[in-house]
Formats: sequence, structure tokens, C-alpha cells
Amino acid sequence: MRGLIDRKGEQFAYLQGSILYDLEGTATGRLQGEFILDLQGNPVWRVIGHGVYALDGSESIGYIGSSVKENA
Repeated sequence: MRGLIDRKGEQFAYLQGSILYDLEGTATGRLQGEFILDLQGNPVWRVIGHGVYALDGSESIGYIGSSVKENA
């Protein structure tokens, strides 16, 4: 699992595999290649390295944190 962290350092979502979830555990999209897509397959954000940006790259949304083990 990897957290999606905003520019203020607060987690607002997480990736489990390639599926994106909000903090309530509802799937909201997926990571595919260089993009985070919504549930309909429309690109929402661009991913460059660990950084998450607006589609045109003009605005930083945040970053994808390092992988952490889930508690069982």
C-alpha cells in the first residue's frame, strides 16, 4: 500500500496495487502507466516518478509515498 500525499503533507488517498482508494476505502480510480485514471478510465492526474501533477504538468498535486506493509 502507498499513500497519496498532498502538498501540505496530508494523506488523502492510497494505492493498493494499482487501484486508488479514498480514505474511507472506496475505490476511486487506478494507476495506469503515467496517469491516474478515474473509474470510467478518464485521466485525472499525471504521475512523474513519485510526483502527482495536473494533466498538463503545471500544478503539483502531491506525491505517492513509499510502499508500506499492511497490518493484518
